[in-house]
Parts: sequence; C-alpha cells; structure tokens
Amino acid sequence: MSRYPSPSRLLGFVIGAGLFLSGCGYHFAASGDVLPASAQTIYVARFTNSTRVTGINDEFMRYIKDEIDLHKRLKIVDSPDAADLELSGDVRFTTQTPTNFNSALEPTQYNQSIVASASLRDMHDKKTIWTTHNVSAGERTPVVAQTTVTTTPTFLQQNLRSNDIANLTDIQTAQSETSASRDLMMQLLARNLYAQMAEGF
Repeated sequence: MSRYPSPSRLLGFVIGAGLFLSGCGYHFAASGDVLPASAQTIYVARFTNSTRVTGINDEFMRYIKDEIDLHKRLKIVDSPDAADLELSGDVRFTTQTPTNFNSALEPTQYNQSIVASASLRDMHDKKTIWTTHNVSAGERTPVVAQTTVTTTPTFLQQNLRSNDIANLTDIQTAQSETSASRDLMMQLLARNLYAQMAEGF
C-alpha cells in the first residue's frame, strides 16, 4: 500500500481546504496588483439596499471607504467624473438567528450575517472589470453575560472590562454585544470585498 495519497484524494483535500478558508472569510493580503496599473482614484457609489434593515447600505459605505483608505492604493474621490474606477454594489441580505438557548428556551446567542454584491467599473473604458455576487461576513453575538467571552475581539473592542459585564442587565449586554458584533461584521465584509476586488476573484 502506497504511503502517499492518491491524486484524487489530494485534490479533494485541496478543494476542501479552499472551501474552508473561503467560508471563514480568509484572504491573502490584498496588494492591489490586479487593479489597473494606471488607476489612481476610485468613486464609491451609494450601495443599494435589498434588505429590510433601513440604512444598512449607508452604514456599510463608511466601512468600505475606510478599508479602501487603509490600503492607500486608491484615492477616494467625490465624483465619478474624477474617478478612474467606480465601485458600486448592493447589500443583499442580512440576518440575526438565535443559535443557543437557556433552559427557558430564551436565546442566549445569535449569529449575525450579511451578504453583498459589488462590481468595479473602469471609467475610461466604460467596462466592468470585476464583479461578485456573494461576498459575506458573520459574527457570533452573545446576548447574556453568562455566554459572553471577555477575551474575544468583539468584547475587547468595547470600553468594558471583564468585571463590568456582570453588572450589566441582559438588555444592556445584548445591546452592547450586538453593536460590537455588528461593527466587526461590517469591518470583515469590507475587508473581504476589498480583497476580492484587489485580487480579481
């Protein structure tokens, strides 16, 4: 019996690993090398909103603009006429689903998720040079103190210490953790969208 895996098993492992990394929202560092070399400016058009959450598209706009600024590859301009590229898109779906419950069947943890589509247009050639229909991100959200882990990035980004959480009511805990998880989810969605746009996949 060969000590080495068959080509089919090896291929299956590679595909499985790729799906796992993609599901986790992991991307290699986005250098912007796939973007047109001559492109220096980008206009971010207002994303549309296909969800029932009012203003979520405008909220996401702040995160994607911050992500573009962070990479310093493109300068954001206020008019499509002044831009080499135009980014547009749609916030397609968002949900908050209970995943854990206490003995009274009350939710103690939720999963938040968001899905967007986007496209990048070359304003000189008037051609779409990149598009995606399914860029996503998600975060787990504890809504009671008993399920809050005080070492997670979600908790650490708040102005709370570990002993503070015990003094909050369940409503205060839920509001604080939901807001922090939403912030991280939006950051991750912006990061994933930029990575896909810059790497061309």
